[in-house]
Amino acid sequence: MARTREFDTEAAVSRAMELFWTRGYEATAVRDLTQLLGIGQGSLYAAFGDKDGLYRAALEHYRTTLAAAALRDLQEGADARSAIRTMLAGRVRLAVEREGRGCLAVNAACERLPEHASIRRIVRDMQDASRDAIAEVLRVAAERGEIAARHDPHTLAAFLVTFLNGLLVSAKVTPDARALESLVEVALATLD
Repeated sequence: MARTREFDTEAAVSRAMELFWTRGYEATAVRDLTQLLGIGQGSLYAAFGDKDGLYRAALEHYRTTLAAAALRDLQEGADARSAIRTMLAGRVRLAVEREGRGCLAVNAACERLPEHASIRRIVRDMQDASRDAIAEVLRVAAERGEIAARHDPHTLAAFLVTFLNGLLVSAKVTPDARALESLVEVALATLD
């Protein structure tokens, strides 16, 4: 007779996400995960398949919580320039926390690609969603005359996502929000 799962998998994924985010995939052992979650290896494997399955679940959780919230905030901003500034600065502040843990998605790209196609898909989906949301904000702003219409909104959005990825890597090297946020103003000059 199969035993019922005796732990909250959603809470486990959230806690595992924090550990992977702080330590990275390779530096996080299955033993670290089972100790943190208070479960046995068998329970972890039954729920997630393996460490990689839990990591993918953690990335998906990151996508549907933190990354989705950043995109909602972007779309609810008053004007394009301030909405994009707020989104970029907010991501920088999150990335410099805990001695510069960076961004879970960017960390995954740096640590696990190109070998892991499933991780590539998750990260690409997040980046595509960011690019598309920024492009829509820019398209509307250009129509309103808030920003210069000299660049294609999709290309400009792709630049801003690439810039953000670089900022998030830099946050791991130099976890100084003020220094990194000053670079946001340089990127925003592309909207002129």
